[in-house]
Amino acid sequence: MARIYNTRELQDQFSPSMEEMELLALESYAHLPEEFRKLTGEIVIQIAEFPTEEIMDDLSLETPFDLLGLFEGRGLAERWNPATGEGPNRVTLYRRAILDYWAENEETLGDIVTHVLIHEIGHHFGLSDDDMEKIEEAAD
Repeated sequence: MARIYNTRELQDQFSPSMEEMELLALESYAHLPEEFRKLTGEIVIQIAEFPTEEIMDDLSLETPFDLLGLFEGRGLAERWNPATGEGPNRVTLYRRAILDYWAENEETLGDIVTHVLIHEIGHHFGLSDDDMEKIEEAAD
């Protein structure tokens, strides 16, 4: 028996592109509390499909799906004496791992991206899980 449901919107959608994920990440970052964003300084947020082989080896990852995001740079305590040629702090979000996590969990994609951003930045700056949970609650 043939049935028609109101799923047209879902039938025509694709998973978010790299560009759409970047826009989602930038929007998520903009909604974080200002005090938290001040910690980051001039941070670069970028999207990659998967971590590089070098990162996988350095972190002893079994699969590229094991890592949702990565902070690279220096925390507040280390930035008082920047190294020559040092670039800005950077967070890389791994699109395919995030989409895989999204498919397996009952969370919105925006909530996952916000969570990964807060945790990548927060752990690097020495924030506790409780501190980061409060930041997530304060994000608009």
